[in-house]
Amino acid sequence: MRPRRTDSARVAQPGFDFTGHIRRLCGDMVRRVDRLRHIDLDRLAVGFRQTRSRTTHGMFASLTGMRFAGGQPHTVRGGRKWGIQRLLGPGGREMLYLLEFYLPRFLDLPFREKLTTVVHELWHVSPRFDGDVRRHKGRCYIHGSSQKQYDALVGTLVDQWLRLDPPEALYHFLRDDFHTLSHRHGHIHGTKVRSPKLIPLAVR
Repeated sequence: MRPRRTDSARVAQPGFDFTGHIRRLCGDMVRRVDRLRHIDLDRLAVGFRQTRSRTTHGMFASLTGMRFAGGQPHTVRGGRKWGIQRLLGPGGREMLYLLEFYLPRFLDLPFREKLTTVVHELWHVSPRFDGDVRRHKGRCYIHGSSQKQYDALVGTLVDQWLRLDPPEALYHFLRDDFHTLSHRHGHIHGTKVRSPKLIPLAVR
């Protein structure tokens, strides 16, 4: 399964490459912030999804690991063995993570919350970069026992990145909401990725 390019509107204009810009932003964050340097952008696919409405509630972004707990390529559920559909990038290289943003919802967030959302999802990547998500102790392994503490950590990482004086050209587009960005560039386009599916595997 490979990502595919798509447009949010059929307009004969160059438009704005959202996924290209957000990928470059992620790349700069990963290079500058020590606690994100374990992330290999060459094995992380970036895409977007279109939401049906412009409501302010719902998902803004998501990170999907292409492996199970501990980076295992398969798991057993209900007595059956399952794997995850492979996601291939340029050159046929297998991707270990899929990072997606939900438009227009994500772009309609305030500027600071957009930056926080990006770092929030990047922080979910396992420190081992093995296709699994970062797992915290306890039942709430995704965000840990305290969502407040998780959010505070993410905010600290955003502040750290901003203090390192990244070029404003990298993140200037986040100052616009979806309507403004679309109007400025004619339309928004980027990469869409079909949701990876669980695949039943033969037990050997």
